[in-house]
Amino acid sequence: MSSVERFIVVLLFDGVDLLDVTGPPEVFALLRRETDDATGYHVVLAAETMDPVTTSAGVRVLPDLTFREAATRAIDTLMVPGSVEVDDQRRVRALTDPTVVRWVQTLAGRARRIASVCVGAHLLAAAGLLDGKRATTHWSTARQLAAEHPSIEVDADPIFIRDQDVWTGAGITACLDLSLALVAEDFGEAVALRIARQLVMYLKRPSGQSQFSVPIEPVSTTRRMDELRHHVSRHLADRLTVADLAEHAHVSERQLTRIFKTELGTTPAAYLESARVEAARNRLESTDDTLERVATACGFHTTDTLIRAFRRKLDTTPTEYRNRFRHSA
Repeated sequence: MSSVERFIVVLLFDGVDLLDVTGPPEVFALLRRETDDATGYHVVLAAETMDPVTTSAGVRVLPDLTFREAATRAIDTLMVPGSVEVDDQRRVRALTDPTVVRWVQTLAGRARRIASVCVGAHLLAAAGLLDGKRATTHWSTARQLAAEHPSIEVDADPIFIRDQDVWTGAGITACLDLSLALVAEDFGEAVALRIARQLVMYLKRPSGQSQFSVPIEPVSTTRRMDELRHHVSRHLADRLTVADLAEHAHVSERQLTRIFKTELGTTPAAYLESARVEAARNRLESTDDTLERVATACGFHTTDTLIRAFRRKLDTTPTEYRNRFRHSA
C-alpha cells in the first residue's frame, strides 16, 4: 500500500447487512480502473475477532483485521453499516450492539471522516456522533432514530447527508450513491462520473437526492386512524379534502390535524399527497397508463398537479421516474 492511499475501514459484526459491507468497496475498487495515477483507496474489513462473520444474508465474511488493530491506525474513512430485526408483522427495527457502539466511538477518534450506510446511522447516533447534526437513514427506521435521539435532525428523504465530517446514507443501495459522493470529494466529479458509468448508475439521481420512496404505512395505534388510512386508500380517485376526512372520522378539522400529527407525525394534507404519489408511483412502474390516466386514477386530476407532487415528494418528474423504474413486461 502506498503512502498516498486512503485507508478505509468497514465495520463487520454478526447480522450486518451484506450489501452495506460489500457495496462501498466495489465503488472504491473501480477507482484504480478509471485513473492512471497510483493514488486510491485501501479498504479493509474490521471485526471484533478474526473469526468469520455471518451477515444478514447468511453469507459468511472474513475480516482483515480486528477492531483493536484498526484502532492503532490512522483511518481516512470509517464506514459503519447496520443491521435490523423484523417482527412477525414485518415491522423493521434497527439494532445497536453496545460492543459495536463502543468500538465505533473508539475508531471514530482515529478517522478523518465517518460515514454510515443505511441503518448504520443508528450506531453513529448511539455513539453520540450525530448529536446536533442533520442525518438520514432508511425511511423504515427514520421515526425510530428521531424518537430515540431527539437531538438529531432526522431527514428521511435524501439519499445521503453530509454534516461536517460525518456522512449518513439512506437505503441499502444508496451506499453506492454515498460512496460515489466520497470519491467525488476526494478525486473530483469527473472521476466519480466514470465510476458511475461502470456501475450503470447515475452519479446523482435525477433532479435531486430523494430516496424515491414515499412511506405511507407507519404503524397506527388506534382503530380510528387505521380506518382513516384504509378510507384514503379506497377513495384516492375522489376529490378528498381534509374536511371530508374530518367528517368521515366524526371530528373537527383541528382535531383531525392533531390526530394525524400524534399518530403519523404528519398533516392530513401531506398524508393525502403522499398516498397519491405512492399510488401513482406503483402505476408508473407497472402499467403503460398515460400521465393523464395516472393523474385521474390517483386523485391528482391534472398532469400538472401530478408533476408538482412528484417534484415535492421525490425530486423528480413522473416521466423520469417511469424511465428508471418501469417493470419489464
